[in-house]
Amino acid sequence: MPDAPAGSHATLDRDTLDGLVEACARRDRTAFGSLFHFYAPRVKAYLLRLNASDSLAEELAQEVMLTVWRKADTFDRSQASASTWIFRIARNRRIDAARRASRPDLDGEDPMLQPPELIAPDDAAHASARESHVREALAGLPDEQVALLRMAFFDGLSHRDIADRIGAPLGTVKSRLRLAFDKLRKTLDQEAL
Repeated sequence: MPDAPAGSHATLDRDTLDGLVEACARRDRTAFGSLFHFYAPRVKAYLLRLNASDSLAEELAQEVMLTVWRKADTFDRSQASASTWIFRIARNRRIDAARRASRPDLDGEDPMLQPPELIAPDDAAHASARESHVREALAGLPDEQVALLRMAFFDGLSHRDIADRIGAPLGTVKSRLRLAFDKLRKTLDQEAL
């Protein structure tokens, strides 16, 4: 395919541009140079219209053109024109950049990202025994009181929400929860002796 004259980049037609991309697939550096000179400023202008900063638009335009060089063998003129293909790459690069920018940088010192501290075996045994005692104490409560405790502590419902859910007055819910706590406390205190 003959190269377009150096000054005629502004007037390249679709077939010529498609042919230049196909030539890039054959690693024709001259064809890539022509494509680069034609598309790089247009891609940058497009990225600026997509609210990229000047420096980001420049960087992304370079990435887009590098992608054109690397992926030219995937171009199919029967599917899209070179312009459509290249500007789709640019759009996708801009979306990727926006996603990266919206993700917060992770702080390696953030306690939430640290592995849990190892629990000493004797502490784990005590915790397991305590959990077992609480389960046994809960098993000794009436089902209604266990359900109230689950709603309050495992489901995180307020006393008002529990009252609404079970259709009971707020004072009744509070007194039943207090009764359940008293029974649990007595059972656990006796087991501790």
